[in-house]
Formats: sequence, structure tokens, C-alpha cells
Amino acid sequence: MKIIKTKIKDLEIIRLKKISDKRGYFSRIFDLRIFKTKFQNIKQINVSMSKQKFTLRGLHYQNYPFQEDKIVTCIKGKLFDVAVDLRKNSKTYGKWKSIVLSENDGKMFFIPKGFAHGFLTLKSNTKVCYLVSQFYNKKFESGFLYNDPFFSIKWPYKPKVISKKDSSWSIKK
Repeated sequence: MKIIKTKIKDLEIIRLKKISDKRGYFSRIFDLRIFKTKFQNIKQINVSMSKQKFTLRGLHYQNYPFQEDKIVTCIKGKLFDVAVDLRKNSKTYGKWKSIVLSENDGKMFFIPKGFAHGFLTLKSNTKVCYLVSQFYNKKFESGFLYNDPFFSIKWPYKPKVISKKDSSWSIKK
């Protein structure tokens, strides 16, 4: 594994090491020795599958005390993944970083506590796996609209499929 820092503090891209042979490849997606200072506990491992291309999920986050670290990877298909810094005392508050993840690129996205997360699928039948450091708690979930002008996220395509919940978040102030 190789950790690649981004311009936003604590937000990182993880490049997986693939060991290949005639059968295919093997790759480790989590190693506590590498993540012990920032991601000590995996509480849930979640998978989502989006049937249609240009499905939007997010932008979501959990409020204190259920804030969560996430490691996100694409296990099938392709997606445009976004993390938004919501840490009020951060120099990069309100800034966002995007990355394209696909089933063959060997990349993951480490999204720390205090960030919102969302993605837009770029292929049909895209599957995403999340390693999460906190149990989901519906009472502490929050989010904002994908096109909130405060954040001005530059999505590569207009979403075609959005859940009722994700299209009803209010504008972030």
C-alpha cells in the first residue's frame, strides 16, 4: 500500500499493491499496522450497488458522536467520488476533493471524520465497498444537496437518479 496525501489535511488516496499471476491478482485493502494512527476500528463494512449510470448517492455525514472515518473503494464499475471538508476549524473548510475510482485502478479513498461523502456512478451496476469506523445511527445522519452553491462541486455529469432523501437535503449555510 502507498498512501498519497492530498491538498486537504488528512484526506488521502491509497494505492493498493497488486500481486499478480496467471490466476489474477491479490491485494490487501486494510492493514492495521499502516492505519493504526488514523483508522483503528472497523465497525461496519458496507457495499452499495447502483443499477444505473449517473446515479448520485450523498452527500452524507454523521454528526458527533457518530462521526466516521471511511475507506472507499470501487469493486465493480466506475464512479466519481467526492469528499467535502466540514471541519469548522480547518483551513480547508468547505473545500472538496474528487477522485475517479474504478474496479481496475487499485485505488481507495480515505475520508476522515468531519467530511461529507458522496459519489456519482459513471457505469451501470457499479458496486462500492466502504470500511467504516463507526456504527450507522440514523438520528445523527445529515447531508446537503449535491449542487449546493456554497461548495460548488464540479460534477462531470448531471445526475439522472437521486433518492428522495438525497434530493431533499437543505442548502448548507
